[in-house]
Amino acid sequence: MEQEKEKKKQNQNQISIHDILPLDLIQRILLRLPVKKLARLRCVSKLWCSLTSDPHLAELHLQHSPEPTLACLFIEPFGEAHLVHPEELFTDRYYEIEDVSLPFKKTNPPSIVCVMGSCRGFILLNVRPHFLVVWNPLTGSRKKISYSFIVSRSVRPSWATMFQGVPALYGLGYDASQDDYLVVVGWLDINYNHHLDYFSLRTNSWINLDAALPKPLDSRGWKCRGLFLNGSIHWLMWSSHHKVDSEALLTFDLKERSFSMISIPEQLLTFRQYRDADLGLLGGCLAIYCRGYDADKTDIWVMKDYKVHSSWTLCVIPGLDVKPLCLSNGGDIIALDCLPPLQYRRLWFAKYNLREDLLQRFECPPLDPYHLHHENYYVYTESLLLLPSYSKHKKKKKEKKKKKVM
Repeated sequence: MEQEKEKKKQNQNQISIHDILPLDLIQRILLRLPVKKLARLRCVSKLWCSLTSDPHLAELHLQHSPEPTLACLFIEPFGEAHLVHPEELFTDRYYEIEDVSLPFKKTNPPSIVCVMGSCRGFILLNVRPHFLVVWNPLTGSRKKISYSFIVSRSVRPSWATMFQGVPALYGLGYDASQDDYLVVVGWLDINYNHHLDYFSLRTNSWINLDAALPKPLDSRGWKCRGLFLNGSIHWLMWSSHHKVDSEALLTFDLKERSFSMISIPEQLLTFRQYRDADLGLLGGCLAIYCRGYDADKTDIWVMKDYKVHSSWTLCVIPGLDVKPLCLSNGGDIIALDCLPPLQYRRLWFAKYNLREDLLQRFECPPLDPYHLHHENYYVYTESLLLLPSYSKHKKKKKEKKKKKVM
């Protein structure tokens, strides 16, 4: 009798979830869960790890999740990294900032690490002047990319070159037609000639694309970080040393491997009223954030219909000098407060409701605002995606194994 009971228990333990629910229904349930909870399921069992590691499920969740999870990665000067979920700051009274380990070994002396872009849950890090890293903080998937051949040929360091002799334009994007992630780099050589190269993660190789560079590029000052949207990487022209004209947004189409321009609002052409501007996303739309010299307001221009000039719409946050990060699920603007109280060396977040002019603030004790530069933080959408595998590399490994066996 005891043996029969033990057999029944073993049979019950061997029952798979597939014996209870069909796979299609399981996927529908998983698609309704926040991406962070799906990531935690990987630690439950091999079955759950297999289900949540399915590339098809990861793609579906990214495209059809009812409420995408936005995260903001902060990196301090000596490589300490922190992860903040802006939505949870104002909804979870017990929210704690998460410490994150960067996906590379620390160097001595410490390297300067900058966040240069994001795409589909992946972050592009520049560990200058050594290498780039494409990294998904949620899954741990990463790829280290050397750009030593660019550094050796680039313009000499000087006070005028922000990146001290390394690339001046960066971007990370996804080519859906090839299922490939591209790291795009624009740079100046020693003779001050512009070049464009991109790294394909699927082929594991650098490819030159100088022929695609638009001629006006060599006379303009561009924000170095590119923003990926609608299959293209976007850069904003904004420099106090260059005149801003109407076509101040440069776009690079990853499928066509071609450049085009987008016009900005005419009101921004008088850029001297602003001390700084940057490009971002608000609710899936391109947005230009402009901060004035008097710090009594922040202007936000949002392109509600992509590449439709007449759709540029102005939103103003009065009485605040902020750096907008994202829209909350309720449509409120969440931003960094650039003028925290002087007696506190703390980072403050602000939440602004455009409809009712309501404002909330949240203090983040672990983060010091005096150590943050605009290249040390970036907002991105979390995902379960993995980087594409390099098939040629796998073939070489298999060939080596065959030779050893023979």
